[in-house]
Amino acid sequence: MVGEKGEQLGVMPLGQALEMARRHDLDLVEVAPTAVPPVCRLLDYGKYRYEQAKKERELRKSQKVSLLREVRLRPKIDSHDFESKTRLVKKLLDEGDKVKVTVRFRGREITHPELGWRLLQRMTESLQGVAAIARQPVMEGRSMTVILSPGAAPKAKASEEIKEVKSAQDKNT
Repeated sequence: MVGEKGEQLGVMPLGQALEMARRHDLDLVEVAPTAVPPVCRLLDYGKYRYEQAKKERELRKSQKVSLLREVRLRPKIDSHDFESKTRLVKKLLDEGDKVKVTVRFRGREITHPELGWRLLQRMTESLQGVAAIARQPVMEGRSMTVILSPGAAPKAKASEEIKEVKSAQDKNT
C-alpha cells in the first residue's frame, strides 16, 4: 500500500485499506495488479484522471500531424494550369504535409500511360529542391500516382555552396 504523498504504508488486508481510503476521503487504486502482493495507492481518482488527460493533451500539442494531401491532374492539362498545381503542391509541402499527385485517365486516355508518367516526372523535376519522392510513380487502376514528401534538399544545397565558397577562399589565400 502506498500513501497519498508516495510514502510506504506497508502490507495490509483489503478491508483495512478500504477503511483507510474512506477515512482520508480518497480512492483505493490498484497500481500493479501482477505484483505479489498487489500494489495499491491512495489517491483522488478524478484528479488523477484529469492530470493524465492534461499530460496527454500536452503531448498531442507538441506532435506535428503530417497529412497526406492529394492534388489531381489530367493528362491533357494546360501549361498554366500545371504551373498553378505545382505552386499548390509546393505550398502544401512547405506546410509539412506529404502530397499525393494523381493523374486521372478517362476513356481512351488510359491507352497512353506514358503521358501521365511524363507529367509526374515534370512535376517532380519542377519541385526538385522542395520535395523528395516518397513513392515512385505507380499505376493504380485508371490513375497514376506519386507521393512527394517535404525534402531537406535546399538546406543541403546551401551548405554545399557554403563549403564550395570556403574552399575557393582557402585556395586563394
